[in-house]
Amino acid sequence: MSLRSQLESILFIAAKPLAVSDLVKVSGAKQKEIEEELEKMITFYKEQESGWQLLASNGKYQIATAPDNAEMVKKFLAEEVNGELSRPSLEALTIIAYRGPISKSDLERIRGVNCSLILRNLLIRGLIEEKFSKEKQENYYTVTLDFVRFLGLSEVRELPDYDKLSKDDTLTKVLEESSAL
Repeated sequence: MSLRSQLESILFIAAKPLAVSDLVKVSGAKQKEIEEELEKMITFYKEQESGWQLLASNGKYQIATAPDNAEMVKKFLAEEVNGELSRPSLEALTIIAYRGPISKSDLERIRGVNCSLILRNLLIRGLIEEKFSKEKQENYYTVTLDFVRFLGLSEVRELPDYDKLSKDDTLTKVLEESSAL
């Protein structure tokens, strides 16, 4: 697999801009190779009139939609954000509400599927927020105050059976078992 393909995949699923150092860690490529490939990608997307563009700001990179498609993307997102949540999104949101802060890897082990797009959708809707743990070197997700307010609550602990479900050790056992495998 080419370095470009690897970078495109990582930048596509990332919920936020990534530094070259992040891309070095994930790909194993040298910093200079990544920087050169990123510059080629910026040029390539411009020349090919691609639906994507590679944004660069303060040493961080992110794949985004091309500005020429802004109106169509805006219309689609308005429908997506205002539409009902899918069952998988509701499941993920419920887990985050009761078990947050929770890492993406733990959420995926509980649900048994990749949750990247679900997390991105929930972030766009403003229902969850992402915080990086320097200690564990990964992102953790919690519900936002907007989510709590939308439900008419003053805090997440007012969710039905919160004390019982947030401390239920069944999920903890599942996570421990799956990480031991």
